[in-house]
Amino acid sequence: MSSLPTIRLRPREDRRLRVGHLWVFSNEIDTAATPLTAFAPGDPVRVESARGRCLGVGYVNPNSLISVRLVSADPRAVVGRDLVTDRLRSALAWRERIYGQPFYRLVFGEADGLPGLVVDRYGDALVAQFTTAGMERLKPVVVEALEHVVRPASILLRNDTASRALEGLPSYVEAALGQPPAEATVIEGSCRFRVALGAGQKTGWFYDQRPNRARILPYVARARVLDLFTYVGGFGIQAAAHGADHVTVVDASERALSYARANAADNGVAPHVAAVQGDVFEVLRNLRDAGERFDVVIVDPPALIKRRKDYEAGLAAYQRLNEAALAVLGEDGVLLSASCSHHLERHALSRVVAQAAGRLKRGLQFVDEGGQGPDHPVHPAIPETAYLKTVVARSLSAR
Repeated sequence: MSSLPTIRLRPREDRRLRVGHLWVFSNEIDTAATPLTAFAPGDPVRVESARGRCLGVGYVNPNSLISVRLVSADPRAVVGRDLVTDRLRSALAWRERIYGQPFYRLVFGEADGLPGLVVDRYGDALVAQFTTAGMERLKPVVVEALEHVVRPASILLRNDTASRALEGLPSYVEAALGQPPAEATVIEGSCRFRVALGAGQKTGWFYDQRPNRARILPYVARARVLDLFTYVGGFGIQAAAHGADHVTVVDASERALSYARANAADNGVAPHVAAVQGDVFEVLRNLRDAGERFDVVIVDPPALIKRRKDYEAGLAAYQRLNEAALAVLGEDGVLLSASCSHHLERHALSRVVAQAAGRLKRGLQFVDEGGQGPDHPVHPAIPETAYLKTVVARSLSAR
């Protein structure tokens, strides 16, 4: 039996863990029997039910709402070099099985058995994010294991996510191995994209949307395409490369659009791509007032519902956004609407799009739907890992 200090749960608070969930919330812990004040952030712990049954081992953060994250259900497991190395080997084997080139999310936190760790691969460069105190404490072990398993030329730590503040962790960006490049090139389909690793959004690229960027391509030939929240042009430039007559890419960030323009030139489609900098709602209003219509509109916003308490306000934002997008979509046009807010269920996103069409008195057909790519696997007991959803709809005249 593990010699680790114990966290004991209150009666009947072990139900989620018994079916595989990995999180223990602070209000589920019997703090009279096992005071959280006895632990420092990142301490390894053993978790047991109110009846003394061992539920697994993991690490604790007494200052976080999610107080414990389990790493293994095996009470004898040691959260250290061997375990991390084994999990990384498993994660790498899966990605190499499904992708022919080394461009993918290599580690997706809980779904890959390494809660608090995200690693994206850009050829021989890795970009990692440590989002929890327990994983931060394991940083030397993780870096050593990544070097051993993947053998990259460089590892950049993008530990500047807002979620670290919830864990009481500082924000920083630093090299953990080699000299990480400022930019990397991602190959996706027939296109190449330059991305900023140290200063771009997230780790530089959004691998999760890969299947959805492919999903829109059958509709783009000879089309006028509007790509909203384009970032560096992932959707729009691929549309131009697959036969769209004209693509308008929109983003609030001029820096992102400078990459989108460069990527359009690199892929030989610059004459077909126009970049517009500005607030998406304002741009959509101006396009509507000018009578502009598009054959394909792509709506891929950042998470508009970050916390459950923001649900109603975020839902209203999704509704306004999709209504504004449909207002510039031509008859028989195609809308791809996405949400990366795990609080917004797939059926709710479909309802948002349907209600937006109803308010505009537009007919609608749902023709496809999607989610995150297989390099972002879903943990079956943790619905939060199934965060990305997309719906594809065809606009019709009123019926």
